[in-house]
Amino acid sequence: MRARAILIAGPTASGKSALALELARREQGAIVNADSMQVYRDLRIITARPTVEEEAAAPHLLFGHVDAAINYSVGRWLKDFARVMEELEARELTPILVGGTGMYFKAALYGLSDIPAVPDEVREAMRAWAQDKTPQQLHAMLAARDPDTAATLRETDPQRLLRALEVLEATGKPLISFQGPRSPPILNASECAAFFLAPERKTLYARIDARFEKMTQAGAIEEVAALKARGLDPALPAMRAHGVPHLIAYLDGRLTLEEAILRSELDTRHYAKRQFTFARHQLQSFKWLSGENPLRDVGDRLSSCARPTSGTG
Repeated sequence: MRARAILIAGPTASGKSALALELARREQGAIVNADSMQVYRDLRIITARPTVEEEAAAPHLLFGHVDAAINYSVGRWLKDFARVMEELEARELTPILVGGTGMYFKAALYGLSDIPAVPDEVREAMRAWAQDKTPQQLHAMLAARDPDTAATLRETDPQRLLRALEVLEATGKPLISFQGPRSPPILNASECAAFFLAPERKTLYARIDARFEKMTQAGAIEEVAALKARGLDPALPAMRAHGVPHLIAYLDGRLTLEEAILRSELDTRHYAKRQFTFARHQLQSFKWLSGENPLRDVGDRLSSCARPTSGTG
């Protein structure tokens, strides 16, 4: 049976985009973005978004379609992805979902809890209030008001802690109370060919460092300078993309360029470790590929999926 969709996940700099492009050519496919930073129009270079030439070689969807001023969420991505799936099925193109944001894959395969949107004024007020709070303080405050949700969150995760406090402030209800029935999944894991690229860590980290150096030479500094000039809220997701805060610090004279590059590379390596951890625990249906030729490995798997099985008549 032909796979309804091909899913290519993996850590940053693992070769996902190149693999997806080759598969799109072979499988009459369209590449759909599953990376939370590559959605932003302002950030082509610093997020390693496909080049204009690559985008011309095969259909690319949900890349660079969001302004950096937008707080784009997994829920909004899921709605966009549902629309794209309908479009590609009508065009008889195989969706090739590629990216490093594990939550996007999880939402596509298993649905999403119906957590209410927090009004902008509440979010802004809570973020201003939290600026001088440590993650441990946020956790203690959440535990005092919402111990059930606090018990599910780590003290070292300020983003999720603040999200829980925002929901509590906006609705008066614990975040955990909204995490009941999930929205229907868009994809069925049994109908997909799903892969996680897992290069050897030393090789991956060397690629991360080399790629960031190349980005700074290819216009990333100018790209971040243009973003900085817009005067956007530093808490917006686009303003927190890997490399952006440190290059802004360089542009402000608070870091040397060498310091900004080294800190950005370190942040990206730490992020890659978290991507491995998420996949190990949350994307258990994905086949891990650590070989030198992932295209061959994926091709073999797709051939076996398409091979007809003998019936009993």
